[in-house]
Amino acid sequence: MAKHTYDMGLIGNCAFLALIRRDTSVAWMCWPRFDSSFVFGDLLDTDKGGEYSVLPVTAGEYHSRQYYLQNTNVLCTEIETAEGRYRVTDFAPRFPQYERYYKPLMLIRKLEPLAGSPRVRVRCNPVGHYGETQLNRRRSSNHIAFLGLDEEIRLTTDIPLTYILEGEDFVLNEPRYLVLTYGAPLEASLESTAERFLRSTIEYWRKWVKSTSISNFHQEAVIRSALALKLHQYEDTGAIIAASTTSLPEAPGSTRNWDYRYCWMRDTYYTLTSFNNIGHFEEMERYFHYIANISTKVKDKYQPLYGISGASELTEQELPLAGYLGNQPVRIGNDAYTHIQNDVYGQVLVALLPLYVDCRFIDPERTNPTRLVYEALHRIEATMDQPDAGLWEFRHIAQYHCYTYLFHWAGSNAARKVAKALGNADMEALATELMHKAAARIEQCYDAERGVYTNAIGSPHLDASTLQLIMMGYLDPNSERTHKHLRALEAELMTPEGLFYRYRHPDDFGTPETTFLICSFWYVETLACVGRTQDAIREFEKLITYSNHLGLLSEDVDARTGSQWGNFPQAYSHVGLVNAAYRIAKKLDQPNFL
Repeated sequence: MAKHTYDMGLIGNCAFLALIRRDTSVAWMCWPRFDSSFVFGDLLDTDKGGEYSVLPVTAGEYHSRQYYLQNTNVLCTEIETAEGRYRVTDFAPRFPQYERYYKPLMLIRKLEPLAGSPRVRVRCNPVGHYGETQLNRRRSSNHIAFLGLDEEIRLTTDIPLTYILEGEDFVLNEPRYLVLTYGAPLEASLESTAERFLRSTIEYWRKWVKSTSISNFHQEAVIRSALALKLHQYEDTGAIIAASTTSLPEAPGSTRNWDYRYCWMRDTYYTLTSFNNIGHFEEMERYFHYIANISTKVKDKYQPLYGISGASELTEQELPLAGYLGNQPVRIGNDAYTHIQNDVYGQVLVALLPLYVDCRFIDPERTNPTRLVYEALHRIEATMDQPDAGLWEFRHIAQYHCYTYLFHWAGSNAARKVAKALGNADMEALATELMHKAAARIEQCYDAERGVYTNAIGSPHLDASTLQLIMMGYLDPNSERTHKHLRALEAELMTPEGLFYRYRHPDDFGTPETTFLICSFWYVETLACVGRTQDAIREFEKLITYSNHLGLLSEDVDARTGSQWGNFPQAYSHVGLVNAAYRIAKKLDQPNFL
């Protein structure tokens, strides 16, 4: 079976994202927000998804090479044909201006001939309302306006408009520019502005990378993951989405096709930890304000996920689209927002701990920490004996999950540290009491006969999330109980390639077919925790081979073929890579490491 890889690169500017194929076509781009309808979406439907491409017209094969300009999110695609070679440079402008970041809804494409006389054809056909609306085109002197959405999409270019409107090819014998905008158009000189924006964007990303605090351990992979993660933050509100796409299946034919363009509370701790690990606090603070804003609106419980605006209602719908490689259904919205997922309270407490105990953050009082922490603790207390859907969001299964109790324990522990920092004895006493209660529930998940913690009280099944018992410091990494637990998980959930299944028992949709990358990175972290550092390095180096040609990771991997599946790029997978590399680097930095 051939290996299936997502043959695309990611660009963006923290206002929008786009995926560009190796043939230069824009496979996916949503405007005006991450969670809006696509304007280009042939990733999910080649008929209804519109098109934006710069393709060669030469008959026969052509060769493609795609790469990022080093330490940037500026993407280059080179196409070579019998007639010649050309390069398309794609980027979303982002740079400081007037004490703010300039991040317009603007995709700039620079076309350059590199050799010979390549003939190309530019097609630009944006669509609306998930392909249901075909836009009207209006020709002006130097641009084409696309009408029919809330705001105008405009293509400003120095390519003859007739060639684009009529689909004619032309010889690319000098640099050409295409600037696509939503809303505010480009009203400045085309070439000089595009070049200035390109230089400024390159400079911005390289300065951002320079300010990243990372070790020498696999720097290139960590930098690419950090750059991809940065693009998943919707800067306007601070939300960080799980992935830029919807409905890319976890496995072919599985119907596990979900919309991931939302912000999951369960990812909060891992995501903020990754930004902390690379020394980027601006992103942490923005995300914290997003979480704090949600906390003020919560009535009875935190939802597992929210919209990037903080919206709480994310009603799931199925769209009449063909689906990725014919995989249906295509969903927008996500009914997981209705689930009970009680680990979220501990997740928020652990994630926000640095804001109260790390001296690099100033004036946490402005966020009213006492109210937020007490609120989370009281919800932990109220849900201690309530079954939930667990972090894997089972749709028709409720259990007393070990992972939920772990985050009750870890969140209470974090609250205890906050209480000490604030000098609040009452809060400290409540947090300590809840820690003990949560620990007692965790121990009810222990199967003494097998020497392993199961996924839930009274359940025989194992789950990769229980690796977190070691990573979060609940279990002593040097104890025999820890090593037995780890060996049992390896025996049941690990593939010969070192990949990890979330679990192997059936759920609402059958038995999972593909492995989950974040679990594999958790395993690497766990190996480092228990002192098996060389094993951790070996497994980490295996995992990074499952990225695509640009170092981008999917959600799932088919262990048999190494194929990428699930929504892409997956922020959670890149978070896993960053955190695993950090954990290994800390071990390597120890003076007694051999």
